[in-house]
Amino acid sequence: MRQALPRRAFPLRRAFLLRRMFLLRRAFLLRRAFLLRRTLPVLALCGALLSAGTAARATVPPPVSGRTFSYGSHARQTLTAYGDRSAHRPVLVVLHGGYWSRDTDWSRWARWFAARGFTVYDTDYRLTSDAVWPAQRDDVLAALRWVRRHHGGARPLVLGSSAGGHLAVSAATYGAGRSRVRGVAALSPVASPHRAWVDGARPGASAERRALRRAAVRLAGCAPDRDGRRCRERWDDLAAASHASGADDAPMFLTHTDGDFVPVRHSAELADVERGSGQRDITVRTVRGSSAHGMGLLEESGVAKSVLRWLRAHA
Repeated sequence: MRQALPRRAFPLRRAFLLRRMFLLRRAFLLRRAFLLRRTLPVLALCGALLSAGTAARATVPPPVSGRTFSYGSHARQTLTAYGDRSAHRPVLVVLHGGYWSRDTDWSRWARWFAARGFTVYDTDYRLTSDAVWPAQRDDVLAALRWVRRHHGGARPLVLGSSAGGHLAVSAATYGAGRSRVRGVAALSPVASPHRAWVDGARPGASAERRALRRAAVRLAGCAPDRDGRRCRERWDDLAAASHASGADDAPMFLTHTDGDFVPVRHSAELADVERGSGQRDITVRTVRGSSAHGMGLLEESGVAKSVLRWLRAHA
């Protein structure tokens, strides 16, 4: 039979239990503090790394070189990117030539400009086999809006060649061109398709000028000498000079060779109208002793560097 403890033993046992609980709790608290001292620096480092990674992703988007994007529902409404999309790089939209009816391969030069600090978008648009004017201008304007949306609203630069040069100067002059692009460099721009139509019918016109005359008719969807007033209005709309508004238009750098089948008169006439309207930042340059055309001008001595220098100055 278990023997009962004296009454005075209970306070002693209670004190013993309380002291034991106090010591156990103290040991627990000391161990937790020790573990926290070891863990908190690690957690802080992880948090800093995660924060830095998030900030880096927010300010420097991942590279997109070689990736193709759509700016519309048509199969030809696409842009192919070269270079990365970091915020400090200026954006350059390239518009290819090809009589508004076929592609020309700009990938090598797109990479060249990307390697020199630009995010480049090699841009396609509907051809004359898909639609007539102004579908091509509509596509370019839609592509420019897409680029601005994906680059924080920054206005891009534009580089166009031949028929693409026509679309480039159209983007510079249509409406308030300066509000959508920082500047336009154009190589052999067909600034006036009507002039190309006239030149292609002259005695002794080269095969290229005759081909350009036919291409201009396909672009307009009608012939200006026989298809009535609405057709003539469309031909007027095709000319960049018909939309010139001086200071509201984007700066332009226009280059031809003296043997170019798209003669410098195209750009000189546009420049005269622009200057008469108050635009002072427009340069027309002729490369002597060459018949290079469009993208081929970039192979001429000093031309690529002068275009690059002008683009950088307007970036």
